[in-house]
Amino acid sequence: MPAPRSVLITGCSSGIGHATAAHLAAHGWSVYATARSRGQLADLESAGCHTLVCDVTDEASMQAAVDEVQAAEDGGVGALVNNAGYSQSGALETVSIDAARRQFETNVFGMLRMSQLVLPGMRERGAGRIVNMSSMGGRFTFPGGGIYHASKYAVEAISDALRFEVKGFGVDVVVIQPGIIRTGFSAAAVASLDAAPADSPYAGFNAAVAESTKSVYEKGPMARLGGGPGSVARAVEKALTARSPRIRYRVTPSARLLMTQRRVMSDRLWDRFLGVQFPRPGTSS
Repeated sequence: MPAPRSVLITGCSSGIGHATAAHLAAHGWSVYATARSRGQLADLESAGCHTLVCDVTDEASMQAAVDEVQAAEDGGVGALVNNAGYSQSGALETVSIDAARRQFETNVFGMLRMSQLVLPGMRERGAGRIVNMSSMGGRFTFPGGGIYHASKYAVEAISDALRFEVKGFGVDVVVIQPGIIRTGFSAAAVASLDAAPADSPYAGFNAAVAESTKSVYEKGPMARLGGGPGSVARAVEKALTARSPRIRYRVTPSARLLMTQRRVMSDRLWDRFLGVQFPRPGTSS
């Protein structure tokens, strides 16, 4: 039985999720766009999307969203796009454990649980597609982003295992690796930085991470190698429509450049490269 042309997308209130929902709806998909508040999705509803509440840190909310799609006339969840996520920034010693847990609840455990909830229906039909939103940061690590990078490394690992485990049931698992995307991502990442006390050994470092994040996404030379959320939406469409999708889709020249650069550099050379970009805590400038 072919998979229904319906797609459930998490994290559609803004940015990549919002653009993806609008793009797929315009290209004939039955889109179920979700966010923690339905009020954040009014324009997507006007664009032809079905809108649902789904908080990927809440079991009852996730179950209710999947149940609603499964009961709809479209035939169930044909594809799932696990997009919900954000970036927790800051020197690791300064990030609270509660903040680290929230990062993994959203970026990792929500993705895994949503996949678990839609897989029984996909297996029964013998068809389906799960698209997981990773990042170029799932393949290398910048200082000050350790918690976020760890969550995206986890997305990559879970996707690799899941791909093998469900392929025999007719389900494909695809990873999207965006590079620098001009959305509200950088502002949220900077906002996640707890202001370190002036006498903290990491005060200057955290401030430099905030400034570097704004520069990379908004005004620095790397920003010219980025793209808008529409570029990711088009990659998601390719991942959903290809007869035999790629395992990974890199999006924007920044992703291709930095991921290649990291692959060819030794660990020590990468550390030296980062030392030019970021101040090293504990050393004089």
